[in-house]
Amino acid sequence: LTLLDSLTDVAASDWDAVAAPEQVDGRPLDPFTTHRFLSALESSGSIGTGTGWQAAPLVLRDGGTLLAATPLYIKTHSQGEYIFDHGWADALERAGGRYYPKLPIAVPCTPATGRRFRGPDDCRETLWRGAIAVTAQNRLSSLHATFCTPEEAEALAGVEGTLHRV
Repeated sequence: LTLLDSLTDVAASDWDAVAAPEQVDGRPLDPFTTHRFLSALESSGSIGTGTGWQAAPLVLRDGGTLLAATPLYIKTHSQGEYIFDHGWADALERAGGRYYPKLPIAVPCTPATGRRFRGPDDCRETLWRGAIAVTAQNRLSSLHATFCTPEEAEALAGVEGTLHRV
């Protein structure tokens, strides 16, 4: 399990083999988790330094083979998430805590539901537990999986330390 600094740290073909394997007429069924889409957000400056979105993709490998991946980001504000959690942030800060930085598993600036844990379903919990560990090790306020599929949310709801919000 490896936390990367950028999507450019993984080959597009490797990422897309796990992140966008479903095809319809030669096009990805979910274009928002493709290497092309996510890396375009980085290279265009839509995310990165000064935007409140810092890429930190989490990948699971067996030797040199990429098995699973999730688009993970360090967020310093709520803009571009479509979650509207400003109330939570304000309440926590009034209570003496800090809401940012936080760690969303998400597709930046894209409120489209889709799979966020890419690869075999039996790797999903490993990615989630790895993201929980990253959150704790870096003393981030919280971990969120936004606009994931209902199946993903249900599968992870029982993992210790997880609060399932509907």
